[in-house]
Amino acid sequence: MEFKSTIMDSGAVNRALARISHEIIERNCDSGDICLVGIMRRGAPLADILAAKIKSLGIETEIGYLDITLYRDDLTESVDRPKLKDTKIEFSVTGKTVIMVDDVLFTGRTARAAMDAIMSLGRPAKIQFAALIDRGHRELPIVADYIGKNVPTSSNEVIVVNIPPFEKDVSVSIWQK
Repeated sequence: MEFKSTIMDSGAVNRALARISHEIIERNCDSGDICLVGIMRRGAPLADILAAKIKSLGIETEIGYLDITLYRDDLTESVDRPKLKDTKIEFSVTGKTVIMVDDVLFTGRTARAAMDAIMSLGRPAKIQFAALIDRGHRELPIVADYIGKNVPTSSNEVIVVNIPPFEKDVSVSIWQK
């Protein structure tokens, strides 16, 4: 892959997450039961950051991490056994406003799998979706409720989100396949 450009530096990512945290509170001010569910892998640290920002504004949220591997629609029996990550949701989602968090919204298939996985755990009052980047190219009718940045891309471009603990720096860049 060939590097094209950095589209968000650490400061821009931080500002986008701060804005999303305010939007979550504004939209759900009457709901006492908000929980964040980070979609493994990079959605998990983003959910941690959002939870900390929301807490700093005086609202407590529960936080969990969701492995959607077994809910994906692209698994086949001919593929090697998938590597499962740990789903860690130590609270009931029933009756709560569940906010799924992921790094990039692309085709919508990950969000659909995450909704299926959440629904297998209980019946939330609402499911909302926060994505740091929306790059378009939807294959399913999925729309994020909270978006850090819209980045129109071509099908031969890749969005790379760097975030600890996976990388040292925090940034979002675009690469050419």
